[in-house]
Amino acid sequence: MTVHIGPIAREHAGEVMTVQRAAYLQEARRYGAWDLPPLVETLDEIRAHLSDGTPALGAFDGARLVGSVRSRVDGDRMEVARLAVAPDVQGGGVGRRLLQHITAQAPGEVEVVWLFTGAESDENLRFYESAGFVRTSEHLDAVGIRCVTLEQKVI
Repeated sequence: MTVHIGPIAREHAGEVMTVQRAAYLQEARRYGAWDLPPLVETLDEIRAHLSDGTPALGAFDGARLVGSVRSRVDGDRMEVARLAVAPDVQGGGVGRRLLQHITAQAPGEVEVVWLFTGAESDENLRFYESAGFVRTSEHLDAVGIRCVTLEQKVI
């Protein structure tokens, strides 16, 4: 498989939704929470996010979208949001490449890139820590799941 990382836009929203829902089912099963935000986000909400001008990237195997990641910028901080990789290609480095590329896309004023994941998502925590992210805090999300926030300074 040869994967190309490139920008995604409004016209990719349907594919993003498909990959995102497939990828987040494992997390929903782990927590018994079928209303996780990535699973209930609407097509219009995804289109709006992809149109807002913040960095958004996809991983393409030919014409097929196999992964995506979006961001939200707030002053000197950028959130990595909705990192998702199709289940059949997970473990092949696609997520790592998307994470590296989105971090590199941070606007010049961004000093910290941050994200969060479930506190019981050991694989995700190992993945983010191996990519240089450091745990900074814990919180309960909107559906009551204990989450860990991780941050990385932009070099």
